[in-house]
Amino acid sequence: MPSSSPIQLEIVSDVVCPWCYIGKHRLERGLAMLKSGHKFDIRWRPYELNPTLPAEGMDRRDYCEAKFGSLEYADQLYANVAANAEADGLPMDVAAIKRTPNTRAAHRLIEAAGERGRQDALVDALFKAYFVDGKDVGDHETLATLALEAGLDQQTATDTLQNNSRDVAIEAYERAVKDQGIHGVPAFLFNGRMLFSGAQSAETISLSLQRAIDRGL
Repeated sequence: MPSSSPIQLEIVSDVVCPWCYIGKHRLERGLAMLKSGHKFDIRWRPYELNPTLPAEGMDRRDYCEAKFGSLEYADQLYANVAANAEADGLPMDVAAIKRTPNTRAAHRLIEAAGERGRQDALVDALFKAYFVDGKDVGDHETLATLALEAGLDQQTATDTLQNNSRDVAIEAYERAVKDQGIHGVPAFLFNGRMLFSGAQSAETISLSLQRAIDRGL
């Protein structure tokens, strides 16, 4: 018999990680394949791929030249990601992205949304804004608009973006997951334990979750 208590499933993720975008949709399909009937308490947890970027972010070409040597080479790397997205039926327009943002403010909003039951909607909105519409998800005005669309109220969105009080908890969580050996995302934790990392197929995700359930992890 399935337990009445939901299983905690944490996804360590960054909103500018293309594999996290793909992984979210594969997770949704994997959960739909489960036969166990268990309920999951899904939480999106912070991980910053570029924590040292200035608050205003960087021009994407400048960022790609600094990290990969050239924008052209970065686009070659993204071609494989885009092919995976296309195979999954997910829209992705990397060419529309003009800035690589600092994502700290986005993670503040995700934490606030989690307290109000709107986290999944906000994460979806952030992924779409960045990977489909090419919006700057480090810009506070853009973030406030996305927060409202995801169901947060204006006061919460404004206060969260203007106040850095959540940063201590975000940084502590990021240190904790790195201490667990997590140095790439997406990573999936089942009741606090590392289950798997990477944007695995929906079938692999479903199988991994079922095995963890059967083992009583």
